[in-house]
Amino acid sequence: MLTRRDCMVALARAVVTLGAAGIMQAQPQVMGSRIFLWDSLKVEKTNVGERRDVVRLPTATLDELEMHITTLNAGQQSHPPHQHVGEELIIIKEGALESFVNGEYRRVGPGSIVFQASNQPHSIRNVGTGPATYHVIQWQSPGMLKE
Repeated sequence: MLTRRDCMVALARAVVTLGAAGIMQAQPQVMGSRIFLWDSLKVEKTNVGERRDVVRLPTATLDELEMHITTLNAGQQSHPPHQHVGEELIIIKEGALESFVNGEYRRVGPGSIVFQASNQPHSIRNVGTGPATYHVIQWQSPGMLKE
Protein backbone atom coordinates (compact mmCIF):
# COMPACT_ATOMS: atom_id res chain seq x y z
CA MET A 1 0.00 0.00 0.00
CA LEU A 2 1.28 3.47 -0.90
CA THR A 3 1.60 5.70 2.12
CA ARG A 4 1.69 9.49 2.37
CA ARG A 5 5.37 9.24 3.36
CA ASP A 6 6.16 7.21 0.18
CA CYS A 7 4.50 9.90 -1.94
CA MET A 8 6.46 12.68 -0.22
CA VAL A 9 9.78 10.85 -0.68
CA ALA A 10 9.00 10.21 -4.36
CA LEU A 11 8.01 13.86 -4.86
CA ALA A 12 11.20 15.09 -3.17
CA ARG A 13 13.33 12.80 -5.36
CA ALA A 14 11.57 14.03 -8.50
CA VAL A 15 12.16 17.68 -7.55
CA VAL A 16 15.86 17.04 -6.87
CA THR A 17 16.26 15.09 -10.14
CA LEU A 18 14.51 17.74 -12.23
CA GLY A 19 16.46 20.53 -10.52
CA ALA A 20 19.78 18.78 -11.23
CA ALA A 21 18.77 18.21 -14.86
CA GLY A 22 17.92 21.91 -15.20
CA ILE A 23 21.29 22.94 -13.77
CA MET A 24 23.11 20.55 -16.09
CA GLN A 25 21.28 21.94 -19.11
CA ALA A 26 22.05 25.54 -18.08
CA GLN A 27 25.81 24.87 -18.05
CA PRO A 28 27.45 25.83 -21.36
CA GLN A 29 29.14 23.07 -23.31
CA VAL A 30 32.84 22.66 -22.51
CA MET A 31 34.89 22.65 -25.69
CA GLY A 32 36.93 19.56 -26.39
CA SER A 33 39.73 19.13 -28.88
CA ARG A 34 38.79 20.17 -32.41
CA ILE A 35 40.02 21.55 -35.69
CA PHE A 36 38.82 24.81 -37.22
CA LEU A 37 39.14 24.81 -41.01
CA TRP A 38 39.73 28.19 -42.68
CA ASP A 39 37.33 27.42 -45.54
CA SER A 40 34.51 26.55 -43.14
CA LEU A 41 34.60 29.88 -41.26
CA LYS A 42 31.77 32.25 -42.19
CA VAL A 43 33.00 35.62 -43.49
CA GLU A 44 31.12 38.66 -42.18
CA LYS A 45 31.69 42.05 -43.79
CA THR A 46 32.35 44.92 -41.38
CA ASN A 47 32.75 48.68 -41.81
CA VAL A 48 36.55 48.24 -41.77
CA GLY A 49 37.01 44.89 -43.54
CA GLU A 50 35.98 41.34 -42.59
CA ARG A 51 35.62 39.12 -39.53
CA ARG A 52 35.57 35.35 -39.14
CA ASP A 53 34.29 34.11 -35.78
CA VAL A 54 35.98 30.86 -34.80
CA VAL A 55 34.72 29.93 -31.32
CA ARG A 56 33.45 31.37 -28.05
CA LEU A 57 33.05 28.58 -25.48
CA PRO A 58 34.27 27.53 -22.05
CA THR A 59 37.10 25.00 -21.89
CA ALA A 60 38.15 22.62 -19.12
CA THR A 61 40.38 25.36 -17.62
CA LEU A 62 38.84 28.65 -18.85
CA ASP A 63 35.47 30.28 -18.33
CA GLU A 64 35.67 31.31 -21.98
CA LEU A 65 37.99 30.98 -24.97
CA GLU A 66 37.14 33.36 -27.81
CA MET A 67 38.90 33.32 -31.16
CA HIS A 68 38.25 35.31 -34.30
CA ILE A 69 40.13 36.45 -37.39
CA THR A 70 39.98 40.05 -38.58
CA THR A 71 40.93 41.46 -41.96
CA LEU A 72 41.38 45.24 -41.98
CA ASN A 73 41.23 47.18 -45.21
CA ALA A 74 44.12 49.55 -45.96
CA GLY A 75 44.13 52.58 -43.69
CA GLN A 76 41.53 51.15 -41.28
CA GLN A 77 41.67 50.68 -37.51
CA SER A 78 39.92 47.87 -35.64
CA HIS A 79 38.64 50.29 -32.99
CA PRO A 80 40.02 53.19 -30.94
CA PRO A 81 42.30 52.15 -28.06
CA HIS A 82 40.26 50.36 -25.41
CA GLN A 83 40.84 47.91 -22.58
CA HIS A 84 39.18 44.89 -21.02
CA VAL A 85 39.87 42.33 -18.30
CA GLY A 86 40.51 39.42 -20.66
CA GLU A 87 44.03 38.96 -21.97
CA GLU A 88 44.61 38.29 -25.63
CA LEU A 89 47.12 37.30 -28.26
CA ILE A 90 47.12 38.77 -31.74
CA ILE A 91 48.97 36.74 -34.37
CA ILE A 92 49.66 38.61 -37.61
CA LYS A 93 48.96 36.53 -40.73
CA GLU A 94 49.52 39.11 -43.48
CA GLY A 95 49.88 42.82 -44.06
CA ALA A 96 51.50 45.82 -42.38
CA LEU A 97 49.99 46.79 -39.05
CA GLU A 98 50.68 49.06 -36.12
CA SER A 99 49.67 47.83 -32.68
CA PHE A 100 49.03 50.20 -29.77
CA VAL A 101 50.99 48.71 -26.83
CA ASN A 102 52.28 50.45 -23.69
CA GLY A 103 51.09 53.85 -24.88
CA GLU A 104 52.62 53.82 -28.37
CA TYR A 105 52.04 52.36 -31.82
CA ARG A 106 54.60 49.77 -32.92
CA ARG A 107 54.86 48.28 -36.42
CA VAL A 108 54.21 44.54 -36.72
CA GLY A 109 54.17 42.27 -39.73
CA PRO A 110 53.48 38.65 -40.72
CA GLY A 111 54.52 36.17 -38.05
CA SER A 112 54.57 38.79 -35.29
CA ILE A 113 52.69 38.10 -32.06
CA VAL A 114 51.24 40.80 -29.81
CA PHE A 115 50.26 40.06 -26.20
CA GLN A 116 47.67 42.41 -24.73
CA ALA A 117 47.72 42.31 -20.92
CA SER A 118 44.59 42.66 -18.82
CA ASN A 119 43.23 46.21 -18.58
CA GLN A 120 45.94 47.71 -20.82
CA PRO A 121 44.78 50.08 -23.61
CA HIS A 122 45.27 48.52 -27.03
CA SER A 123 44.27 48.82 -30.67
CA ILE A 124 45.54 47.80 -34.09
CA ARG A 125 45.51 49.59 -37.46
CA ASN A 126 46.44 48.73 -41.02
CA VAL A 127 49.25 51.00 -42.24
CA GLY A 128 49.82 49.11 -45.50
CA THR A 129 48.44 49.52 -48.99
CA GLY A 130 46.48 46.24 -49.00
CA PRO A 131 44.41 44.16 -46.59
CA ALA A 132 45.94 42.95 -43.31
CA THR A 133 44.74 39.82 -41.51
CA TYR A 134 45.34 38.75 -37.93
CA HIS A 135 44.11 36.07 -35.53
CA VAL A 136 42.79 37.09 -32.10
CA ILE A 137 42.79 34.66 -29.17
CA GLN A 138 41.20 35.99 -25.99
CA TRP A 139 40.55 34.11 -22.77
CA GLN A 140 38.64 34.61 -19.55
CA SER A 141 40.24 32.86 -16.59
CA PRO A 142 37.93 31.25 -14.02
CA GLY A 143 35.81 33.78 -12.17
CA MET A 144 36.44 36.66 -14.62
CA LEU A 145 33.09 36.54 -16.42
CA LYS A 146 30.31 38.46 -14.72
CA GLU A 147 27.15 36.52 -13.98
